[in-house]
Amino acid sequence: MNILRPALLGLLTLLALASSAQDAPAPLPPLPTPHQVAWQQMETYAFIHFGPNTFTDREWGYGDAPASCFNPTHLDCEQWARTLKAAGMKGVILTAKHHDGFCLWPSKYTDYSVRNSPFRDGQGDVVAELAAACRKHGLKLGLYLSPWDRHQASYATPLYVEYYHAQLQELLTGYGPLFEIWFDGANGGDGYYGGARETRHIDKRTYYDFPRAHKLAFALQPQIIIFSDGGPGCRWVGNEQGHAAATNWSFLRQQEVYPGYEQHQELTTGHTDGNAWVPAECDVSIRPGWFYHQQEDQQVRTPDNLVDLYYQSVGRNATLLLNFPVDRNGLIHPTDSANAAAFHQRIARELGDNLLTRATIHASHQRGKAFPVSALADDDYDTYWATPDGVTSATLTFTFRRTQSVNRLLLQEYIPLGQRVAQFVVEYQSGRQWLPVDPREETTTIGYKRLLRFPTVRTRSLRVRFLESRGPICLSAAGLFFAL
Repeated sequence: MNILRPALLGLLTLLALASSAQDAPAPLPPLPTPHQVAWQQMETYAFIHFGPNTFTDREWGYGDAPASCFNPTHLDCEQWARTLKAAGMKGVILTAKHHDGFCLWPSKYTDYSVRNSPFRDGQGDVVAELAAACRKHGLKLGLYLSPWDRHQASYATPLYVEYYHAQLQELLTGYGPLFEIWFDGANGGDGYYGGARETRHIDKRTYYDFPRAHKLAFALQPQIIIFSDGGPGCRWVGNEQGHAAATNWSFLRQQEVYPGYEQHQELTTGHTDGNAWVPAECDVSIRPGWFYHQQEDQQVRTPDNLVDLYYQSVGRNATLLLNFPVDRNGLIHPTDSANAAAFHQRIARELGDNLLTRATIHASHQRGKAFPVSALADDDYDTYWATPDGVTSATLTFTFRRTQSVNRLLLQEYIPLGQRVAQFVVEYQSGRQWLPVDPREETTTIGYKRLLRFPTVRTRSLRVRFLESRGPICLSAAGLFFAL
């Protein structure tokens, strides 16, 4: 027995190590909620800017336009929904109230709404019509409720805060499930304010009592993603051009960023040392303006430009929120519709044929049979390849049977366990040499999704070398594509 004991102990040790190797990597905070993961998987969704500005040819209404100016005679929210579906959008966020204070629903707390407009003879509710169209066409609904209100006489007083929270409750309870609520960072300044026509200032950090608003939103809509410069659900990306930085962490330092935060560059990249999961949302309009202006009918973004924005937003660990300015008839303009649909078709073509389904994948390290490299091309986000504990650099090599043209790479981390990769490089084999591909941007973070475009290479083997990671690498998906 004394002779067998060391061998038995050794066998038990090996079994314990094998069992440990099969365990999932420990989560690496900060972590997303399941609702944040589902939100990021939407990838692209639409913004709708619509209101008195549409009829007064303004971008930021002063709050003095009469309610009677709002009169879309052919409003058709189903036309919006069909257009957005054709553009690949998964949801839509409507400006239920912009800075001018006009409400697109018949709020019982103000007379400055559709109730006192000619629209539907004062019986209309744009929010309700859009909610119904979303249900019919399988889109998720979100709403924008501007904290700043240039119309209300009580703005900048405690009474307005109660008004704002009451309207928030109306929207959160009257229109079914909402996937996102938008709190804008533009707060305080000159306005009509019930006829006062003056400039009013507020403390952006404390005036609106956002913690109370967040508590209300989560109580009434537990799945909701709350947008603001500091989240907590998602953050502004720091620009309105529709792109994130190539380095984009889904982290912010909690309690440091607030609506109206002035360090925009930090929002573009996130905080490497952040302790809260607050991923970036890239908002951009399909036209120069956010509201409809007839003179911009010839300035609609082209499909090529929209494709670029997709790679620079969704392809850089963010979501794309693309704005469609509804015209005075209450419709999305045909040019906007056509260009957005062509953009979606182009992305589907470029990323429709994953060459890895016909390649051999080899990993320098593998955690165990439960985390195989085959998971990278199985089209199941909840399976993933992982490295053993302590292994924060590794190489994936993709080999084809014959020479293949390649110019697109997709990588996805399994973000329920945290964002990890901090630096990687991509190389292709030419003869006996490994040469770098040139994506013309830094290859640092990955996150939910990273897409790289590079000049076409012809090769039988391409590899990704992960140089730095915050913990064991957890990759859910990879893809190689050849886009014409």
